[in-house]
Amino acid sequence: MSNKSYLVAVIGAGPAGLFAARKLAEHEIRVVLFNRDVRPGGLAEYGIYPDKLKMKRALRAQFKQILALPQVDYYGNVTVCNEGSVTLEVLLSTFQAVLITTGAQGTKWLYIPGETLPGVYHAKNLVYHYNRLPPFSQRKFLIGRRVAIVGGGNVMVDIARYLILEKKVDEVVAVVRRGPAEVKFSRKELETIAANLDRQALDAEFARLAPMMQAVGQDGEAVKQTFLAAQAEALPPVSESRFRFEFLASPVRVLGDLINGVSALKVEDNRLVLVDGQVKARGIGTTRTITADTVIFAVGDTVERAFCLPVYGDVYATTPAPRFPVKGVSFEACNPDMHQPVEGVFLAGWARQPSTGLVGYAKLDGEMAAEAMLQYLQTRSPLPDVDEILRRFDRRLEEIHHPLVRKVDLPRLEEAERAQALRLGVEDFKFPTNEEMFAAMGLMP
Repeated sequence: MSNKSYLVAVIGAGPAGLFAARKLAEHEIRVVLFNRDVRPGGLAEYGIYPDKLKMKRALRAQFKQILALPQVDYYGNVTVCNEGSVTLEVLLSTFQAVLITTGAQGTKWLYIPGETLPGVYHAKNLVYHYNRLPPFSQRKFLIGRRVAIVGGGNVMVDIARYLILEKKVDEVVAVVRRGPAEVKFSRKELETIAANLDRQALDAEFARLAPMMQAVGQDGEAVKQTFLAAQAEALPPVSESRFRFEFLASPVRVLGDLINGVSALKVEDNRLVLVDGQVKARGIGTTRTITADTVIFAVGDTVERAFCLPVYGDVYATTPAPRFPVKGVSFEACNPDMHQPVEGVFLAGWARQPSTGLVGYAKLDGEMAAEAMLQYLQTRSPLPDVDEILRRFDRRLEEIHHPLVRKVDLPRLEEAERAQALRLGVEDFKFPTNEEMFAAMGLMP
C-alpha cells in the first residue's frame, strides 16, 4: 500500500459508517473510524432485538471483515462533539474529508405536559438497555403493570415484545395517532407478540373505526385480516400479558405526579381525512384517558444536538444544491444559518435522515455517501506521508484520551465474551459496562 494517499475520517461505526469505510478502502483511501461506543455495530448491534442472533452474527462477520482491511483504522470509546475530547474542527485540521454517520442519538419528544414524570421513557433508551449498551445497560427503568406505548412502527412492536416476553406486564396498549391501515410495523414483526393480542378488543376497535375508514375509501375488514393473519402465525405465548391497540389517538398530556409517577395518558380523538389523495389524521377536540402507570414514546429519533453541526429541525442539514450529488441525493453538510456548505463534511444514514429504514438503508446510504466523498477527493491532492500523519494523530489522541480502543483490541473482547457465554450456557453474551470490556481487552490501568 502506497504511503501517498487520501485520508478521511468517519464518525460513527454503525452500518452506514462501516460500509462507507469499505467503499472508500476499495479505492485505496485511508479511513479512520471514530466510535462513541467501545464495540462497533451501532444500530445493528444495539438496535436489533436481542434474539435475532442469526442476523446479528451475519452483520458482525461483515463488520469484522471491514475492520480487517489494512486501509481502515478504528478508535472506539471516543466521542466527537463540542464537549468531547475530539471536535470536528480537530478532525478537519488532520483529515481531508469527514463523513458523519452518528445515527439519531438525540431523543425526540412530543413536548406535552407530564413528559418528565417518573415512569415516562423514550423507546430508544429502553432498546439500548435490553441490548446492554453502556451506560443504558445499568439504568433502572420503573416499568409498571399497565404500559402505554406511543407509536405504530417496528420499534413499538420491539418494546411491546420486551414488555410481554421479559417483563410479563399485565397490559400493553399501543397508542397510534393514525388508523390501522397506516401502521408502519410489518406483519412478520407483529407475529412475535400477536399471541397476546386481545381479539375482543381488536374486534371492538375495528368496529369503532369502520365508518371512518370507509369514508376515506379504506376496507376495514381487509386491514383487520392482516392483524388476524399475524395472530394465526404467532409465536407461542410466554406470558398472560394483554396487548391491544388504541387507534386515532394523539397524546396531549401524561397524568400523574412526581411522587406516585404516571397514572394515565390523556389523548385527543382523531378522525381520518383525505388530503391531496392521502389519508391523514386530524384532531376533533374531544379527549379521553388511557389508564397506564408507564408511558413509553416510540415516535422516532432526532440527531444529537451537542455535536459540532447546527441542527435544522430534527436533522443536520444537507446542501440543497450539492456539488457532488449521487443519484440526485445530497450528502454534503450545510450550515443553514450561513446558507453555505460545510467544506469537506458529509452525512449518511440516520445522521442524514433520522429513523429512516434499518440496516439495509444505512448500508446503501453509507455507500452512496462514500461515492460523493470520492468525487470531492478528486478535487484535492493526496497526502505525501499518511502513515506519519496518523502516527502523530495517534500520539496526540493517546495523550488526551484514555483508554483508546483500537481494532487490535477487539478480538480480545470477542474471545472473552465468547468464553463467558460458554461458561453461562447462553447463546450470546455482552459485558454490560465499559469497564468490564476494558478489563477483558487488557486496557484498564
